[in-house]
Amino acid sequence: MSKRIIEVVNYRQEWPTEFIEERSKIESVLTVSNIVDIQHIGSTSVNGLCAKPIIDILLIVNSLDVLDKDTDEIATIGYLAKGEFGIPGRRYFQKGGAQRSHQMHAFLADSEGSHRHLAFRDYLRAFPDIAEQYGKVKQEGARLCNNDNDFYCEYKDSFVKEHEAKALEWVKSYK
Repeated sequence: MSKRIIEVVNYRQEWPTEFIEERSKIESVLTVSNIVDIQHIGSTSVNGLCAKPIIDILLIVNSLDVLDKDTDEIATIGYLAKGEFGIPGRRYFQKGGAQRSHQMHAFLADSEGSHRHLAFRDYLRAFPDIAEQYGKVKQEGARLCNNDNDFYCEYKDSFVKEHEAKALEWVKSYK
């Protein structure tokens, strides 16, 4: 098993197109009536934000049971199902092996998980100064982590939690 390299790169203009192409592949193998939405999330979805070059996808579904039955079909387009992978109520899928290219987070419609991901993305898009600060934290974490993903995630954890909470409050103020 090859060791994963933790790398944060400058924003790439092709990321939105890569997401659109991947969304079409995902739609082609899932039970259509179960799909509520498929969104580009994570740092690759924020114009100008540096990121690990992994396309993060949020799949919002009506039923996790139906999604679980689609696991073999999802595998045909290269995704490895990882179950909840540490987050209750989520289904997590990776594509690309150790140096993954895509990861998909699936949640039920109107779940805390789906709201949290979308709020954080929209907040970073709306506040470029916060996105820039986040980019600096990510770059520093990647520089210090020696390819230890747990260290990298812990390094940026307090920033993410602080701004995720602010993002959820910000979203509520618009409803």
